[in-house]
Amino acid sequence: MAASAITARAITQSGPWGPVYGPLDLDIPEGGLNVLVGPAGSGRTALLMTLAGRMKARSGDLDVLGESAPRRIFRRAGMVGVEGLDAVYESVRVVDILTEQIRWDAPWYTLVRRARTDDLRRGGGPGVGGPPPPGLDGYGEELPGLDGLLLRIALGNTRRPPLLVVGAVDQVANARDQRLLVERLVALGTTQTVITASANPLPPAVGWRTQTTVPNLIRHQLLIDQLDATREGGR
Repeated sequence: MAASAITARAITQSGPWGPVYGPLDLDIPEGGLNVLVGPAGSGRTALLMTLAGRMKARSGDLDVLGESAPRRIFRRAGMVGVEGLDAVYESVRVVDILTEQIRWDAPWYTLVRRARTDDLRRGGGPGVGGPPPPGLDGYGEELPGLDGLLLRIALGNTRRPPLLVVGAVDQVANARDQRLLVERLVALGTTQTVITASANPLPPAVGWRTQTTVPNLIRHQLLIDQLDATREGGR
């Protein structure tokens, strides 16, 4: 039997207007690309944030890589591709953004050299399928949709945590770019457990490990201060 990365039983979340998601049961194995299928909206985003330790479930039981406390889950999970959580500065060069992220991850006494293309590839995963990484000399504002998301994945994955949660593949509208994105996530799944979401099921041929249709996802918005409070988990 495959080891389990995530086990959730009857988890729920609610906001000022009522339920946001749940109750939900989930079983996600370790490794590979795991897709949660459900409509875009605050319910889907809140669920992904919960699985990454950025939000605490209102009720139910959640185990992520042997941890149940959001702060401990936070330390073992990366989360990228969610607006407001991992924005890239538009007028800053890619090399400067990446160098700063590597310095942030390194011990205080470490002398960090200027970032190189290999650092970008390492965060973005093995070079299996998908487009090449964005150029280091470009600016955030110049990157098209897929390149911008790949940069955010590389920045959020410099530590290569065991769990990587990626906002949603359907935020990339172009069918070709979405296929390339999924190929990259499948490649990352060879060394990490990767979770993403999609409004529509993805065909088995793309290489996902599990695909789960998630019921009880609500579309209404959470209060912005409720989302802000989730960031306390990393402090």
